[in-house]
Amino acid sequence: LSLFLFTFSLEPAPSGAFEPLNQPDFFTFHFSFLLSPLNQSRSAGRLNSRDPVTPMTQKAFYDWQTAGGGGDVMRLISVLERLDVPWCVIGGLAVNHWAAEPVVTADVDIVIALERVEEAVSGLESEGFKSERHPWTVNLSGASKVSIQLSTEEMYREFPSRAVAADVWGILMRVASLEDTLQGKLAAYSDPQRRPSKRQKDLLDIMRLLETHSTLEAHIPAELRQRISNL
Repeated sequence: LSLFLFTFSLEPAPSGAFEPLNQPDFFTFHFSFLLSPLNQSRSAGRLNSRDPVTPMTQKAFYDWQTAGGGGDVMRLISVLERLDVPWCVIGGLAVNHWAAEPVVTADVDIVIALERVEEAVSGLESEGFKSERHPWTVNLSGASKVSIQLSTEEMYREFPSRAVAADVWGILMRVASLEDTLQGKLAAYSDPQRRPSKRQKDLLDIMRLLETHSTLEAHIPAELRQRISNL
């Protein structure tokens, strides 16, 4: 019987770690590995239980859960920044920034300036991403389990202009504002064509935002507020 112990740290970034969004060096990437050589050897049974375990970073934990998703996300960000395309993350990753406790998701939902969609998709394809176009979205896939969805709906047009700098799972990115993140989740939850399981997750994300930011309650429709209070 083998026992595997994984630890990871969730340490806040130091004060002043992020430069304003208009600084050219805003995105500086630091790559890390899922497990150190020591931990890999230990998992293979070559070291005994008294050997120290190296703490797992946030990005390493995200990579572990998404089969290397951090690499795809960082490549995505690198392309969009190089093209100087206005963009931001919405959906579950944005909720992870604003909510008290992060929840791993393999979905990466982004919005970009509508007039730059084709340019961005072309740039991402040149970096090895595969694209699949739909009426209101462009789905992108890379080398990991991460599923990237680029929304082209009009309601998201101004989201990038209100984005904030955020460290999500150890990756520096642009995240929709708190209010915009909520509005995106409300729109997703209200979509009758969305799968029930997805809508249930949207509801949970809305509740996570409310638990951390009670002032958002004023933005929740009365019927939904009542449903939440009855849970």
